[in-house]
Amino acid sequence: MSASGSFDTILAEERRAALRGAGLLATVIAVCLVALAVTGFFDLQRFIESGPAISQLADEMIPPDFGRWQSWLRPLFDTLAMSIAGTALAVVFSLPLALLAAPNTSPHPVICFAVRTLLAFLRSVPEIILGVLFVAAVGFGALPGVLALALHSVGMVGKFYAEAIEHVDPRPLEAARAAGASSLQVIAHAVLPQVLPQLTDVTIYRWEYHFRASAVLGIVGAGGIGFELIAALRLLNYDQVSAILLSILACVVAVDSIGASLRKSLK
Repeated sequence: MSASGSFDTILAEERRAALRGAGLLATVIAVCLVALAVTGFFDLQRFIESGPAISQLADEMIPPDFGRWQSWLRPLFDTLAMSIAGTALAVVFSLPLALLAAPNTSPHPVICFAVRTLLAFLRSVPEIILGVLFVAAVGFGALPGVLALALHSVGMVGKFYAEAIEHVDPRPLEAARAAGASSLQVIAHAVLPQVLPQLTDVTIYRWEYHFRASAVLGIVGAGGIGFELIAALRLLNYDQVSAILLSILACVVAVDSIGASLRKSLK
C-alpha cells in the first residue's frame, strides 16, 4: 500500500472514530434532556408560581439566627466523631473484603463473585435507610449513625479498594510467589505497597463524605447536628435553619481542608 493510501486509511478511521464519539455524545445529551423533561425541569410555569414561596422562605431565613450556637457545639462534635468512627469501621471491614473481591488476590473465583455481590448489595442501600433500621434496632444517638455509615461505606470503599488491588503490577506478585512466599506475605510485600497511596486517597475522601452524610443521618434520629436541623425545621425556625446550615458548611470546609492537608503530607 502506498503512503498516500495509508494516510487516507488513517484519516478515514479517525473520521469514523469522531462520528462514533459524536453519536455517543448526542445520545448522552438526548438521554439527559429526556430525564430533565420527565422530572419537570422545563415546566417554566411551575418555577414562576413558586417564586413568591421562595421569596418568603428567603425572607424568613435571612438573617441567620446564631442565638443557640452553644447548643450546637456538642452535636457538631458528635457529627465529627460519627464520621471518623464510621470511616475507621469501613476501612477495617473493607480491606479484607477487597482482597477477597480482587481476582488476583481472591482464593477462588466463586469467592470473588460472592464478595463482589455482597459489596454491590451494601452500597445499593442508602445510608438514610440503614440509619432508620439501626435507630429502630439500637435506639437514638450516634451509634446507629456510625453503623449506617460503616455498613454502606463497606460496599463503596471495598469496591474502590478491590479495583486498586486488581490493577497492581503483576510482576512483584509473581516474583514473590516464585520465591515461595505465602498468600499473606504476597499481600503484605507485593500488593499493599503498590496500592497504599490509592487506598489512602479513597479513605480520606470517604471521611470527607462521611461528615456530610452524618449531618443528614441526624434527621432520622441518628444523632449529630442533623437532629438540631430537623428540630428547627419542624418548629419553622428558618432563621435557625440557615444558621445551622452555615455552621455545617463551615465544618465541611474545615474537614475538606484537613483532608487535603493529609493527602499532601502522605504523598
